[in-house]
Amino acid sequence: FNTEKFTILLNRIIDIPKFVHMASKCCDDVVVRSGNYSVNAKSIMGLLSLDLSKPVKVEFYGRIPMVVREGINKFIVG
Repeated sequence: FNTEKFTILLNRIIDIPKFVHMASKCCDDVVVRSGNYSVNAKSIMGLLSLDLSKPVKVEFYGRIPMVVREGINKFIVG
């Protein structure tokens, strides 16, 4: 599998469902990691369980659709 990793910031509550919606368009797994915790990026409840006041890592496994790649640009930091 091809894996792409990004650092993102979801510090506004409205960003979470938008990000989940985009991640759900991926056929393969998308994982968000914060410290020792990893959650499914397609799960709103999973993301809400993380400390989103700081940037988190997101890992896309497999192909990222172009619409998703363009949509996550606004969340990518550093």
